This record gives sequence, C-alpha cells and structure tokens, in this order.
Amino acid sequence: MARKIVPFVLAVFIALLSVPKVQAVGSPNLALTEDTVSSESNKESSYNEQKYHDYLSQYEAAARPEREIVLEAAKYSRVEGTEFKKLEDFEGMDGDSLLTGESGKVEWSFDVQEAGLYHLSLLYYPIEGKSSAIERDLSIDGKRPFREAAFLQFDRIWNNQKSQVVRDNQGNELRPKQVEKPRWSEKSFQDSDGYENEPFLFYFSQGKHTITLESTREPMVVKQLKLFQQPSPLSYDQVLQQYEADGMKATDGQLITIEGEASIAKSSPTLYPLSERSSAAVTPYSASKIKINTIGGLNWRLPGQWMEWEVDVPETGLYNIAFKTQQNYVRGIYSTRRLTIDGETPFKEMEKVAFRYKSAYRLDVMGGDSPYMYRLEKGKHTLRLEVSLGEFAPLIREVEGSLYNLNEMYRKILMITGTKPDEYRDYQIDKKIPDLLRVFKEESERLKGIAKQLVTLSGQSSDQEALLKTMAVQLDEMIEKPETVPRRLTAYKTNTGGLGTWVQQARQQPLEIDSIYVASPGKKMPKKGMGFASKLKHQTSTFISSFFTDYNQIGNISEDDEQQSITVWIGSGRDQANTMKAMIDETFTSVTGINVNLKLVNMGTLLPATLANQGPDIAMQIENDLPVNFAMRNASADLTQFADFEEVKERFRSSAIVPYSYDGGVYALPETQTFNMLFYRKDVLDELELDIPQTWDDVSNLLAVLSKNHMQFGLPVVAQAAVQGQNIPPNSMYTTLLFQNGGELYRNGGKESDLDSRIGIETFKQWTEFYTDYKLEREYDFSNRFRTGQMPIGIADYTTYNQLSVFAPEIRGMWGFAPVPGTIQEDGSINRDVPSGGSAVVMMKKAKDKDAAWEFMKWWTSETTQTVFGREMEGLMGAAARYPTANIKALDSLPWPVDDYENLKAQFEWVQGVPEVPGGYFTGRHLFNAFYKTVVGQVEARESIMDYVQYMQDEISTKRKEFGLPQ
Repeated sequence: MARKIVPFVLAVFIALLSVPKVQAVGSPNLALTEDTVSSESNKESSYNEQKYHDYLSQYEAAARPEREIVLEAAKYSRVEGTEFKKLEDFEGMDGDSLLTGESGKVEWSFDVQEAGLYHLSLLYYPIEGKSSAIERDLSIDGKRPFREAAFLQFDRIWNNQKSQVVRDNQGNELRPKQVEKPRWSEKSFQDSDGYENEPFLFYFSQGKHTITLESTREPMVVKQLKLFQQPSPLSYDQVLQQYEADGMKATDGQLITIEGEASIAKSSPTLYPLSERSSAAVTPYSASKIKINTIGGLNWRLPGQWMEWEVDVPETGLYNIAFKTQQNYVRGIYSTRRLTIDGETPFKEMEKVAFRYKSAYRLDVMGGDSPYMYRLEKGKHTLRLEVSLGEFAPLIREVEGSLYNLNEMYRKILMITGTKPDEYRDYQIDKKIPDLLRVFKEESERLKGIAKQLVTLSGQSSDQEALLKTMAVQLDEMIEKPETVPRRLTAYKTNTGGLGTWVQQARQQPLEIDSIYVASPGKKMPKKGMGFASKLKHQTSTFISSFFTDYNQIGNISEDDEQQSITVWIGSGRDQANTMKAMIDETFTSVTGINVNLKLVNMGTLLPATLANQGPDIAMQIENDLPVNFAMRNASADLTQFADFEEVKERFRSSAIVPYSYDGGVYALPETQTFNMLFYRKDVLDELELDIPQTWDDVSNLLAVLSKNHMQFGLPVVAQAAVQGQNIPPNSMYTTLLFQNGGELYRNGGKESDLDSRIGIETFKQWTEFYTDYKLEREYDFSNRFRTGQMPIGIADYTTYNQLSVFAPEIRGMWGFAPVPGTIQEDGSINRDVPSGGSAVVMMKKAKDKDAAWEFMKWWTSETTQTVFGREMEGLMGAAARYPTANIKALDSLPWPVDDYENLKAQFEWVQGVPEVPGGYFTGRHLFNAFYKTVVGQVEARESIMDYVQYMQDEISTKRKEFGLPQ
C-alpha cells in the first residue's frame, strides 16, 4: 500500500511544480497532512484580526480622560484618490466641510495630551448616492484597531414622499413612497452588527496619532471628527430624585396620540408604513379596504435601525409613555429597543426596552405596573426607537464565535476523514488534531452557559435554547468517545448549520407599532378593538368582504373604455407588484395618459390564456426560452417593427438580446441578466496558502490541494428541472468551457446542434473529467458548504452574493468573488467567457394597442425606472433582494460595494448570450442525459455526447419542419 502512495504523492508534487502559474507552491503547508492539523495560520489578515471584545479587554484599566479633541474634516493631512473636495458653508453648516466619495482614503493627524480610552463620533451629511447605508473602514496610526472597525455604518435619513396617504380608485390606500430627507447628523462609531450595545472605545497613547477613513460604499460630506467621553445615563431612581429636587409635577388629564405610521424620519427605506388587516385593534381600521395603519413589523428587525416621531406637548410636566404594539414574531427571546427623547436617553432603563411575545396587539406601558415618568417641556419633541440586541447581544456574539470555532474544527476533521469517512476505521482524530477535545469542551460549556442565560432572560424555556443544548450534548458525547467523531460528522454539520440559522434569526428583533401614547399619570389608555367581541366582528366582516374583492388586481383599475389602456401580467410577489403599480401611477400613467391594469398571476397560465384569447398585452418576468417559443407560434410581437427599437436596444449589452432574437426579429426586452462568478473564502485559501485561480490549469492545480485536504471545489450544479416539464437550459459550466474554447451551441443559423463538432466533443470531455477524475459533487447546497468551509471556492450565479451577505453573517469580510477562471488563448490572453441567464418582458401578438404597450416596455426597461425599482426592492426586502437589472447604466446605480462591483463589471465584459432555436429545449435536456451517461454510467464521453446530439438534431429538424422553416 505504501509503495502505491509514494508515486502518487510524487506525481502530484511534480504536477504542481510544472504549472507556470502555480497557486500553492513553496510551503510545507501546501496540503495539511494527516499527521497533524495546524490550528493557526501564520498570516495576519483582515479576517483573523482580533475582535473588539478582545481589544477592549487589553485596556480595561486605562483611564477615560474628560477631554474633547475636535478634528476639522477639511484640515486633513493626506488623501488618496480623486473623490475629495472641500465645500464651504454646505447645507447650512458654517465653515469648510469635506466631500468624501465612495472610494479613496483621507487621513487626519493630531496630538493626544492624555492617554486613555475615547469615543469617536462623526458629524456628517448623507449626500445623494445609491440609497444604501454609508460604510467606512477605520485605521488608527495606519492599522485597523479591531475587525469591526472595517464596517462602520452611517445612516441615511428617509421619510414619506407625501404628507398625505394616497388612495387608488378602488378606495385602497397606497404604501407611501420613501425618499431621502438628508440632514446633518452626529453619530458615534459603533458596531454595525449590534453585538456591542455601547459605542466603540478607542485607546490612544499620549503623543501624535493619525486617523484614516477609507470609503468602501457611498459618498458623504464630513464636517468634523470628535474624540470625547459619552456620558452614561442615570438610573430611573436617580432621575426621579432630580424631578423632586427640580419641583417637577405630574401633568393631569393629558392624552396625546401619535399614529405609528406618522413617523417623521427613519434610518432605512424598508421602514415604510404598513397595512394591518388581521386585527380590529389598529387605527384606522377597515375589514375590506387596505388602510395604512401601522409601521415596522418584520422590516424593522435589524440592529441599528431606528424611527422617529414628533410629539407636541401642551404643558411642561411629567408624563407616561405607552406603545400599542404587536410582537408575535419571536418566542423565547424578546424584541429590544433603545428609547431616546431629543437625542438623549432619559434614564438607564431606556437603553434596553423589552417588548415580549404576544399573539395579538397589546398596550406596552413603559415601566409596567409602576409606569416610568418622563420630563417633557412644553413644545415639540422627537421620540426615537432604535433596534438593539440589548441583553442578548453578548450571547449572540458568543454563539457566533462558537460557530466559527466549530466550523473550523469541522474543516480540520474533513482534512483527515473526508466527507464520507470509513466507519470501521479509527482515524485517531484526537491525536491528529491536538486541540480538538479542548475546543469541543470549551464550546460545550459556552453553549450550556448561554442556554441557561437565555432561560433567565426570557423567563421560560423555549426552542431558542433547545438547539444550543443539542449541540452541547453532541460535543460532550464526542469528547467522551473521540473515536465516534467521524461517524457523527453528518449530524455535527447539521447542528452547526442550525447554529448559523440561530444566529441569523436571533439578531432579528421585529416589532410592529400601531400607536404611541403620551399621557398624564393615571390617565386611562385606549384599548379599542382588543376585546373578544371586536375580534369576532372583524373575522365575520373580513370573511364576507372576501367574496367581493378581486385579489389579483393591483392598484388603480381602468374603468373608461375610451381611454388608452393595457393589461400587464406579473408573476412575482405582491410586494414587487405593489411597488411596480405605484411607480406606474406616478411616472408612467401620469406622463403618458396610458392606464395599466396590473395583475398578479401564476405565469404558468400564460400559454393557455393566450390560446384562449384571454391573455395580457404584456407579460413580465418570464424565462428566457418563452419569447422565441411564442414567436415561433406567432404569439409574440416582433419589436423591431418600432422605429426607435435600435435606440432602445443600446440600453443593454448585446448578449442580453441574443435569447430573444429569432429569424431576424427580436421578441422581448431583457429585464434581468445574470451570470456566474467565482466565490472564494479568503480565510480558508489563506490557511492552505492558495491563490485565486486564473485559468483552468490553475483550477486543476488547486483541486489537487483541496482533494488532499478533503475539501471541494464547486462547479455549477448539474440537476433535473425543479418542476416537471420545465425547460432545462444548457449547463452553464459546459457552456462556459464551450465559449472559452471558441465553440458554439448551434451552427448554420440554428439549423443544427454544434455539440458534435470537435470543440463540442472535447469540451464535453473536459467538463465530465472534473467529475470522473476529480470526483466533484454534482448536486449540493453551495451556500451551506461555503459557509462551513467544506467548499471554500466555487462557481455560482452572482446573485448568490446577496444571499451570502444576509445568510452568513459569521463569515462577513472573510469571502469575496472574482471573475471565473479562463482558458489561455494562442496569443497568451485569457478568455473568461460565461453564458448569461435572466428574465424578459414580452409583448403579445394580440395586444390591442401595440404602441401603448411599446411605450410601457420602453418606460419599464429605462435606466431611471430600473434604478428606482432596484433600489425600492432592496429597500423593501433588504440586501438579499438586490435586483440584477439588465440595463447597463441602472446596474451602475445600484448600491454595490466599490471593490465587489469592479469585479462584477470585469466579468460582465465577457458575458455571452445563449441563443434559442426551434427544438432547442432538447439541448439542455439531452446534455444532462449525456453527462449522467458518462459520469454515472461510465460510458466514454465522445460516445455519450454523439448519441444524444442525434436526438437534438432530430428535434431541431422536426420543429423547423413544423414551423415551415428552411431545413
């Protein structure tokens, strides 16, 4: 056995040395051996920097000088980049300010007279950008003090565009559009993840120092930075004594009601007013019509998000404050808010206000049975509620730290056992990973302690701590019997995946607010609609009204037969449809006079509805294969008939038009366009001393190292259609290699498949060898494996970026994406061609008013409309819903971090369209069959592809004959 292994290892080593661009050479850690698995990387990188908690522990005994140092932004010592400009008396702020763009660095030099810990704040103005939060990376004396300082966020200010709620012609109130209302704001530097309830403290020794801010996303104007000590609020008992000393008296008979939806400022466009139709307790209320009557809900869940309301107090004195709220989202923990009045926390207890679970609306009086009293002077005041993790912050931070450590152990175990360990073999895991049992013991004790604290805080047992206990029990069992670790690996991975989900969900602190009451002590608060009789009446009324409401219709409905009108079908969610309808009414119908009847439907009904003459004029968000398939059957309109088509076509890359082109015509306009990127884990590649592969030779080289460490490289999934009968496009990995090798899917103008050409066959062989020789996975969950590090590098659709940003907070800053590896050409250049997918908007052939329909299609695919819709979607549902628009200029306007967008643009230059031809649906289907015949059936690649290409040729020929096309 040993004699067989030695030549293999030598062969791998020689192969690595023979590649010109070697990605992992010259280190004994090229592949971590089975003898021992190192627990630390030698490199110091951004992702393994110390965290704030560890940083602060180094300076626990440091002084906190009562000094203030103000740095004028315009008096910088150095800048890098061109996006900086001094501004004078900007937006009412006297003196000079500094405009900082979305890239570049600015540095300030200053002297510290007294060493110690200081808070840092920034006075800024959020100028117009791409509508997302502003982000900066902080360095002190040229070095980032701790990891969290790389993600400092500064809020934009949002509010309703119109002061009054607008109704459609059905009597339903429309969701108010959110627009920016910028103002000068001062914000202390704090943790954007919310794991620290207090602003960051920074240690400065006596002497000269520099502070550097690097722009990573969005521009802003900065007036000054300030080093200072932020005072801690007094306890309620101390404040009560102050009231007595100042002679403050309780007011009498006052009740001020502020509707939740009347918020005057928010930190995010997602915090728009909502319609609550499930309860009679809300105001205003209707059982049949949509009323804008609450705010918050699931949209108001992330740490740092805040909303403000204005309170006009009729007389000076002491008041109680109460909220009519609904918190039926999270059990086992409670939602926490920080309450401030006029920018200050009234007393210590308001830093962590708890809103506990209840299935219906409730009245939350601050202070409970012994209500707190708040001092308010006569006049207007600003009340703010900000999402905080409160008492749960250190617990969630600890679980996230535990998760990272357990995932690291999982990777080390994989390096020895692989993903399918031999259950009869003793791998001696505890000896080959010396710190394994120690880490398991530490994490088990940590998780048990956190579970106990959760019960203490919430006052009850719940599913929140059940998962933590399950993980701890499994760790204890593995500590007791280390030899069983390989057999338990699947369950271990499942439990760590569950921990990741726990962290993600525990960070969410939703709360819905109907009303805010500011009342004199003893004044009775309104509870209308909360009783049993009100609930019964509400349920009866909604049941009856359901028989008379058309839930498919969205917004205004055209009622005048003589007025220009078109019918548009959309197959996405109601939120998207509502947003689209609001945009149509505001910027399309009001300008063109063309009414749009927007209907939310299952797009699977499009074909039968068209055949029955019941179809729409325009269908939106349809898959790439449908426009040409409808065109073959004379069911979709040729857009080249319109005089300005060529001008409209310039909005998109030529590759986006390819799938909709047929027989000299174009039968749809692209809405979205997606393509693959290479995702990679920075920390894991660094640990293995691997670089990002540039070519497929580099990938082969990298695969040897990953395989040695029992890790995986992810190629696009090879899977059946999710729904039976759904079209399978040609596999994007095969198409990538085909295009890079100079091949094509069809020849002779789409009359024949070209997969039986020399290039087609060689490409098929190259593609299948990744699975036959390197044993790559065919089907897998990329996001989960990427998260654990089991698959530290892989090729996936670029929209996976959005999912990872939200789905895996524990690896924030530890991953990136880059253009896919390419194929070296004869001239030495690298071809990185990739195919694209996407969706389209199509005009049906039987549209009654084609000119009106064309006007709508032009409006919808325009730069302005696509930009607004993209930002609205991200505002509505967060970063996970970032819109992959096909409009070139609109994509530039979406809020991507600068470095990531540069990589995206670099790959976009290589994107190629996938043509659709009659019978082309057989291409993806039989390419899939040929793949499995070779990879699973072990039939030679050339034989498999040649057999199945014949089916493709026959179907193309049959369909061309059916549609009367030349053979």
